[in-house]
Amino acid sequence: MPHHRKPAPEERAKLVRDGFTMPEADYALIAELKHRLHGAHREAKKSELLRAGLQALALLSAKDLAAALDRLAPVKTGRPPKKTEES
Repeated sequence: MPHHRKPAPEERAKLVRDGFTMPEADYALIAELKHRLHGAHREAKKSELLRAGLQALALLSAKDLAAALDRLAPVKTGRPPKKTEES
């Protein structure tokens, strides 16, 4: 009697949690893109939009990628100082 093996379960991609800072105008683009997707009867999470953007950037040549980055306004990096309560 032959033994039937279950196919091995697909391995889930390892997820990485990260935080970053962006200008309010760029953050507002996330809401705008989500709104546009409503017209296409598709919802998306912020992470999906960011991942789709990364996939689109990955298709660019190095020259076009550099040009896209050059169009961004510079952002001060790092975390803002913690606010302390005054007694």
